Amino acid sequence: MSAALHSTPSRPDLRGLLQAVQSATASDDGLDNVLNPEQWEALAPYLLPVSLPAGQVLFRQGEPDRTLYLVESGTLSVHSEDEKARLRLAIVGPGSIVGEGGFFSHRPRSATVQAGAPCVLWSLTAMRFAELSNRQPAAALQLAMAAGAVLARRLANRRRRIAAT
Repeated sequence: MSAALHSTPSRPDLRGLLQAVQSATASDDGLDNVLNPEQWEALAPYLLPVSLPAGQVLFRQGEPDRTLYLVESGTLSVHSEDEKARLRLAIVGPGSIVGEGGFFSHRPRSATVQAGAPCVLWSLTAMRFAELSNRQPAAALQLAMAAGAVLARRLANRRRRIAAT
């Protein structure tokens, strides 16, 4: 067997994301840094980096995707669309998440999310979350609780209730 089969996968560098989480100021958006350093370390191999240039759509309203995204840098515009108009619902910044509605509900996306500025995100697919849950249950539980808290705060805020993506 080759040495490559025995090597451990490299861990993504989440220092920028951790700094964003610690620096987040939006009370209804931030992850509140509820994961400890060991849990972030356990989570790291399950996350994939995503870079979006300004103007690129991350996902569209109505899509069936369940991926959760953690925002390291940049801003994302959350908007609702119909045949007549496009209504901006929220701006999401570093240290927060998007995709929490679909992640928990198994329902199509309730809004379109587009990069308002160049963004660095970390994606966690439903399949990777299931793997994380089996292999690192404490980290998976803490992440789910943090994402659930963001969703609950967004739903409690009348202006942003519809912005749960």
